[in-house]
Amino acid sequence: MSEPLPALSTPATASADPGRSRDGSRALPPYRGIVAVDAKDFTGYPAVEHGTISRIIPQLLQESFRRAGLGEVWDNRRFPNSTGDGYVFGFDPAAMPFVIHPWTHTLQQVLTEFNVHSTGAVRIRLRVSLHIGPLPDSGDAYGGNGTPRNDTHRLLDSRPVKAILASSSENVTQVAAILSDRCYQDVVAGGYTGRHRDYFIEVPATVEGKQFEQRAWLYVPVPSGSLYDRRILGEHVIEDQEAPSRQDDDGQRSNGPSPGSVTVHRADRGIVNTGSVDGGQHLNNFDMQGDYVGGSKAGTVHGGQGDTVHGDKNGGGR
Repeated sequence: MSEPLPALSTPATASADPGRSRDGSRALPPYRGIVAVDAKDFTGYPAVEHGTISRIIPQLLQESFRRAGLGEVWDNRRFPNSTGDGYVFGFDPAAMPFVIHPWTHTLQQVLTEFNVHSTGAVRIRLRVSLHIGPLPDSGDAYGGNGTPRNDTHRLLDSRPVKAILASSSENVTQVAAILSDRCYQDVVAGGYTGRHRDYFIEVPATVEGKQFEQRAWLYVPVPSGSLYDRRILGEHVIEDQEAPSRQDDDGQRSNGPSPGSVTVHRADRGIVNTGSVDGGQHLNNFDMQGDYVGGSKAGTVHGGQGDTVHGDKNGGGR
């Protein structure tokens, strides 16, 4: 029988950092779920209102977490920080399925109630960014800094989530969320959250003036307006959809949707995508009051991402 191997000793040069091994490797910091929110049109309010909005946002978040049955997530938040027009904190990633649903839907309800009773003085509509990744959690003011947190803020500022909230009705849609691909794959595609993957729309997340581009996923708890916008779905999706025809495997031309395309239905309980976005996307918009619009909507949000949609809506109506 061979003798047991002697215990490895830690080099003196690494004694000050127990996470460093003799070859310079370090242990990963703990994985954290990250949630960041940002208020739409914050700078559009007079400066005298900014302090009030900054104080109200954490209060609304606290109420929404408690109402969703996730009070512990709020009470145990890590490296919390107010960003003036928003808020960010880390949490145990095991809670991410519940943060995606029901929390985002509950936040939508809380904001709806607030905006109804605010008599129009201040309306708060929030973009939400969700991500998962390793972050140092030292418990002091410097904790939580790292690439996953940076990416969370980049996603929050990305074109798709800004555009979808801007093109939605301010009387209906109060929350638009964007998930990192890691968050989507681990939680949504993995089947852990209470929302089917067809509620989520794949988008290219880019930030104006920044070298940032990632695959991400939009989720709008209560959608309204048109989702068919170049800044939401990306140029390649629009171009594929606007193509007049496609060639079948047998060489025949067809005006029908291409394989892998998706039909999007807008309803009062959310977005239902049948299939996955791959190539063109065909949009059917069913108005709940009885009007029906079939075909593509090629409208685009112009200007400073306000709440008015300009341009043509080309579709076959009947």
